[in-house]
Amino acid sequence: MNVILMMLGVTACYTLTSLNDKYAVAKAKFTGNEFTFLMCASMAFFLTFTLPFQKIHFAVTWQSFAAIALIAICKMLEFQMSAIVLKQLSAFELKAWVGVTLFASYITDVFYGADLRILKLLCIAITVLGLVFIAKSGKEGKIEYRKIVFPLILYLLAKYGYGLVIKAFTPYISPTMQLLPALFLIALIMLFIVKPSQIMKKNKEGMIKVILARIPNAAGMLLENAVIAISLANYSFIQPMILVSLFFISVLRKEQCSKLNLMGSAVCVAGVIAFQIF
Repeated sequence: MNVILMMLGVTACYTLTSLNDKYAVAKAKFTGNEFTFLMCASMAFFLTFTLPFQKIHFAVTWQSFAAIALIAICKMLEFQMSAIVLKQLSAFELKAWVGVTLFASYITDVFYGADLRILKLLCIAITVLGLVFIAKSGKEGKIEYRKIVFPLILYLLAKYGYGLVIKAFTPYISPTMQLLPALFLIALIMLFIVKPSQIMKKNKEGMIKVILARIPNAAGMLLENAVIAISLANYSFIQPMILVSLFFISVLRKEQCSKLNLMGSAVCVAGVIAFQIF
């Protein structure tokens, strides 16, 4: 039950930030570098204030420093590639594609000692089927996948890689201590590429909105890391849960919804719930 509550918490936090991410690149017109700097600098700032309330550990070993470097690479790729693919995909459609990491995450859990269950594999297959329906219900003929296929693959690898690194290196360094220095490192690198003053001049209101959205983003990351410690598969299931949340938001906004979209969302919900039961 605790892991389900944590997953729901992450879903709520990331649903808010998913909508803001689309706004940042599609309406506020921030470049990938500007978006990455704002994301990392503001999240590092907010996460720093949570340190006194966490149990953290850091072993001075090569594994600890390797973890920080790998997390920095994963997050850099995630932010940079999302800024590219969100120009073609909606936040809704992007979450559908992230579902392809479900099988890899579950097999990784099995590698770490979880039982291999056919029923769980079936639940994952059902969820992926729902994601396929959702992806097919998107802007058919309007999405130029040839322009984003490589960035999309890198984005998916970054999402899976983040969970794998957190899981593998937690015995040496706590998740927050992997993430926080990595965010500071990326923000520092970005300072050689972008200028905060120019970002403010470009779109001050947009900059403030992106920064404030990092508050739930930081909270979601802390809960997400706790979920990863329990199961990489549950970590990957968060993305379909966000997808379903975005679907219900689109319904509340009275946006047009296709039958495939509705069917896919229902199938995703069934797959996620069944995975937790079995």
